Amino acid sequence: MDTGLYGVVRHPMYMSTLMLFLSMPLVLGSILSFIIMLAYIPILALRIRNEERVLTQQLAGYPEYRKKVHWRVIPFVW
Repeated sequence: MDTGLYGVVRHPMYMSTLMLFLSMPLVLGSILSFIIMLAYIPILALRIRNEERVLTQQLAGYPEYRKKVHWRVIPFVW
């Protein structure tokens, strides 16, 4: 699927969770939320790396999709 958000980033669901975790410390004004957010980012990066490795190996057409949709989570960044 390469339409809608999937045509912009390969993992739109992770993009929305990242936005949620980035906004929580601002909304709550909580140091604990900030610490959780800092822990969430590398966990998410590892999960995406593993998921893309599995999809590349087991899903026909995924390498072509990766070439077509360059950004994993954040357009023009990552």
